Amino acid sequence: MSTAATQVVRSEWTKIRSVASTVWTLSLAVVVTVALGMLISALAKNEFGDMSERERLFFDPTFISFAGMSLGQLAMIVFGVLVVANEYSSGMIRTSLAAVPQRGTFLFSKIVVATGLALVVSMVTSFVTFFLGQVMLGDLKASIGDPGVLRAVIGGGLYMTLIAVFSMGVAAMLRSPMLSLGILMPFFFLISNILGNVDVTKKVGQFLPDQAGSKIMQVVTPIDDDTPYGPWGGLGIMVLWVVAALVGGYLVLKRRDA
Repeated sequence: MSTAATQVVRSEWTKIRSVASTVWTLSLAVVVTVALGMLISALAKNEFGDMSERERLFFDPTFISFAGMSLGQLAMIVFGVLVVANEYSSGMIRTSLAAVPQRGTFLFSKIVVATGLALVVSMVTSFVTFFLGQVMLGDLKASIGDPGVLRAVIGGGLYMTLIAVFSMGVAAMLRSPMLSLGILMPFFFLISNILGNVDVTKKVGQFLPDQAGSKIMQVVTPIDDDTPYGPWGGLGIMVLWVVAALVGGYLVLKRRDA
């Protein structure tokens, strides 16, 4: 990496860590994911005795512990959006682009720094969530050495990271925190779930980024699952969505004035 690029990366790191809202959103992602995962794991243990024999056979203690990611990912979305779009809302984007006229270098540096931070937080969150969730499950717990479990735990960290990076790409395209959040929040929290659970649209929902990416966290295949891809295939689909969002963000930044 050139000296100029290194300086830009350092500048972006200073921006991110100096903004309280980004720090708080990452902290919230950790707390919500871990706390909700523990709660749902405890509830699952209590309800296990009431499950049918078939449901017990397909019980996935690893995936259960990641149930809190459904809400934790919303905080990662906010983080991704704020990292990119805050400069547009504050007007600082003009100063930033004046200091770094190479727009590709500017966006790349911002994405690299934010992705690195999101990856560290997400991996720690995923491992803590898994181990504490298994504690709550008691004798139903899975071991990190069981087949597919380590892949699922690492995949959980990758999933949360990719959610944040996808949000960065969308924010770079839309250039507004409110507009970006106004689209991403309903999309992941409502629209994706609806499309993935309605028979008519289920096959479409399977290829949405969160639906496909979450497959990496499954160790036991759910009952009547007809998904046409496996855990790594699902993560691959999510990566394609992320790449498309980043390319779109770069093209908008390159072609439009600040």
